[in-house]
Amino acid sequence: MADIEGLELTSADKLFLLQPEIAGLILFSRNYRDPKQLKVLCSSIKALRADLIISVDQEGGRVQRFREGFLRLPAMRRLGESFVINQTNALNQSYSLGWLMAAELIEHGIDISFAPVLDLDFGRSGVIGDRAFATDPEDVYQLSKAFINGMKNAGMSATAKHFPGHGHVEADSHKELPTDPRTYDVLNQQDLMPFKKLIDEGELSAIMPAHVIYPDIDAQFTAGFSAIWLQKILREALGFKGLIYSDDLSMEGAAASGVPAVRAEKAKEAGCNVLLICNNREAAQEIVDTVREQRWPLLSLENMQARGSVVGNLYQSSQWLEHNQAASELLQSPNK
Repeated sequence: MADIEGLELTSADKLFLLQPEIAGLILFSRNYRDPKQLKVLCSSIKALRADLIISVDQEGGRVQRFREGFLRLPAMRRLGESFVINQTNALNQSYSLGWLMAAELIEHGIDISFAPVLDLDFGRSGVIGDRAFATDPEDVYQLSKAFINGMKNAGMSATAKHFPGHGHVEADSHKELPTDPRTYDVLNQQDLMPFKKLIDEGELSAIMPAHVIYPDIDAQFTAGFSAIWLQKILREALGFKGLIYSDDLSMEGAAASGVPAVRAEKAKEAGCNVLLICNNREAAQEIVDTVREQRWPLLSLENMQARGSVVGNLYQSSQWLEHNQAASELLQSPNK
């Protein structure tokens, strides 16, 4: 999966996206002006290739690529704070926020939001911080499950991140390579718990691993390049059968694994099904060429395509009004 530069497809974008090795693309704030423009862009992408998956990071809070003209979603920590006060109310809010987020994206032509974040908030990671629901793994599990069920009922599959947990490291993997010194036993009791429960219950369609090294488990590779993490633990021990995305292979945390084509090979060998590279068309093309030359089997992402459940005007539908009301307390002050 790759990206495009602007608000509409260029001739170069079209040629790039027509390559069968490209399974989809991710949109950013630079690709968004207003809801009407977004609909036109997504329609043009689907007209070019109906099988392309269109994705975005629309978690809420500070990670919301589409803002003006879209519902402003709160950071997930607000749900964790609400959960402490009234668990039933917070779970209803989480379900409604998941539904609202997914339904609005689907209305505009988006298939996937890379959500939810299952990292625990230990108060150490600036890059995670309020993106996490809570510190307690049981709270994260319950709130994320409700959020996922809301997404699924709106017609969107869930992608959990960042396996096995990014919340305990201070370094930002977009800029440097973080290391988490904790033992597997500690990770298993804390960070892994929400992943394990949701996998057992069949709630997760896809997982995105962390660009973090856990020396107690694999001192050489980050989780996204580690066969120990992705095959031995995620596939074999936890029984996960869904898609494994690489995180962005252009991030500094990935650079330690070599040039783009080498990073792609290592991510594939480790167990990633879908390779994500952003903000570097030259590197993305290099990876496409590698996939073609080495004849890697091409993967269909058809099961990740959104399936909208609302007929007619979304914003006047009973579902939208109901879920908007249920989450209204958080929507009134989304950035608190």
